[in-house]
Amino acid sequence: QLQLVESGGGLVQPGGSLRLSCAASGLTLDYNAIGWFRQAPGKEREGVSCISSSGGSTNYADSVKGRFTISRDNAKNTVYLQMNSLKPEDTAVYYCAATLDSICDYYTMDYWGKGTLVTVSS
Repeated sequence: QLQLVESGGGLVQPGGSLRLSCAASGLTLDYNAIGWFRQAPGKEREGVSCISSSGGSTNYADSVKGRFTISRDNAKNTVYLQMNSLKPEDTAVYYCAATLDSICDYYTMDYWGKGTLVTVSS
């Protein structure tokens, strides 16, 4: 059973940066595409970014393009989300999720972490 644990959330001022980590245990992530999602208060969960199992393919929501970068270190069984130039509207609980497939699809995630809270406020 694959377990995912997010970390790295916290309170940051607008314009600041955070790096989220998604650490996996139980199974290797070598063959899984990984996605980052977020859910703001009162809003539906949305896909933020996704990376293929090899790391060769990534995609981003329009709202975070140019500010967020997803990466993975399969040797550490960990996926990262570097978030720069943070805005108050980035405030949300951020979740990572894994699909059993090697390519990204926000709608076929099979395993989910419990989330980490990111608050962007002055």
